[in-house]
Order: sequence, then C-alpha cells, then structure tokens
Amino acid sequence: MRELWQKPPEFADVGSARIAWRTVGRGEPLLLVHGWPLSSWSFRKLLPRLAQHFTCYLPDTPGLGETEWRDETDFRFAGQAESLRLFADALGLASYSLLAFDTGATIARQLALIDPRRARRLVLLNTEIPGHRPPFIPLFQRTLSLPGSRAAMQMLLRSRALRRSRMGFGGCFVDLSLLEGDFHLGSVVPLLESPRRLEGARRYLAGIDWALVDGLATRHREIAAPVLFVWGEDDPTFPIERARAMPPQLEDCRGLVPISRARLLVHEERPDAVAEAALPFLLGAA
Repeated sequence: MRELWQKPPEFADVGSARIAWRTVGRGEPLLLVHGWPLSSWSFRKLLPRLAQHFTCYLPDTPGLGETEWRDETDFRFAGQAESLRLFADALGLASYSLLAFDTGATIARQLALIDPRRARRLVLLNTEIPGHRPPFIPLFQRTLSLPGSRAAMQMLLRSRALRRSRMGFGGCFVDLSLLEGDFHLGSVVPLLESPRRLEGARRYLAGIDWALVDGLATRHREIAAPVLFVWGEDDPTFPIERARAMPPQLEDCRGLVPISRARLLVHEERPDAVAEAALPFLLGAA
C-alpha cells in the first residue's frame, strides 16, 4: 500500500477543483472519504482488508491532500458533497458504497441525500453529531479571520506538546505514540511544508457548516441507503453517548458498533477491528 502513494495521483476535474485520487483493489466500488485536516492517506491501514473485496476509490476532498482547489471552490459540506457527486460522474460510477470518518462522514451523509440512486451503503466512523459541538473546532473557526491565525496554526503543528494535547491530535488516539512515525510524516509534515495545503485546510475548516449538521437530526430519515456506525468508544471529540442518538434517526440503521481502546481515528488505531465490523455490512451479509 505504501507504493500507492509513491506515485502521482490521477486527477478528476469537477469544475471548481481538480480532485486528486487513487484506486486499488477489485470488486464493487467503495468510495472512502477522509476528514479534516487529513487526506485519503489516512486509510492506508484499512486498505489491505478492503481492497480484497472492493475497488477502493480514494479522493482527497477539496482543501486537503493533493487536490487542487481554486478561490471559487465551495468548501461547505454541501459543496464538498457536490464535488464528490461530480467525481463519481467523472469516473463513470453507476453505484458505490461509502466508508468515511469525521467531517468526511458528514460529507458522505450529504452525498447520500443528493445522490440516493447511486449511494448503496454507508459505514460512518466517528463523526459530527446533531446538536453537539466538538471541543476547539468552533473556536478555531472564530479565529480564522484574526491576524496571525495562520502562524498560530503552524505553531500548533510544529509543537510536539501542542500536537499531543486535546487542542491538537491528542483526542485522536488512546496510544499517543501513534502521533509519531507514519502519522506525523503523512499527515502533519505535508501541512508544514506546503503553505498551499495549510491554506486549504484553513478554508476547509471555515466551511464546516453546523446548521447542516444540526439539520441531519431530521434529514437522517431521508437517507435511503442502509447505514452502519462504527465508533471508537473512548473518543472525547464525538462521545459515543451522544452518538447513540443517531441510529434511531435513520430509516435503515444496522447498528452502532463500539470499538474499545480507540478514539477519533479508530480506523488508524484499530484497523482490523474496523474492517471486521464493516466488511459483513458492506458485503451485504448484515
């Protein structure tokens, strides 16, 4: 799987952005949608299991990863979902399932609402909850327009202590040693080395739309596709106790599977457990 990211991505023009994407595996299409401020590289640990059964499509959503965005790019959740709908058009996908986490799982829900004919099944990992505000994100959004906000973001990323704090990535892993090594090289270093990527992450953050998130409390019922939640049960960002309110809001929810000893990035911390929970559902056995 490392070789997948050693070669340049392909690009799909969706009008206001050129989406960078990679693909691996065989079988029915599975669209993997990452969250902020990461990229499709975050799925690297899940891919060996998923690619045995599915053709995995790995786009970088506008503002993040290697995707090329423009000033007119719509970074709001609705705009991000429309970009992925156009991405599916560009690839000629007649149907697809979705596996997504964090903000990517909110984009996936919006995509299922605007593309119900093609969205077949959704696996949603730790993600936004109607009526809940995760720690620090609204604060970060409010400070984006202030002088020095970009420098503050760089300082947070450069400081090991801040990265390991709840203000940084401390809420992402039970085992904080996972913040080093591959995660740091693939998720933090690119933001530090590229002012364009850092600016894209800031614009994506500004586009997080809490009205859309809260509206899902009623719009969840409109999602026709079956849904399975898989949740890192120690997540302080999106507490599992709050997440349990979502399954009854959906027309066809197949449950919420808690994964112990995992926080927000459950697919990076316990990829085998996530695969074991998700695959029977995605393959239609559950």
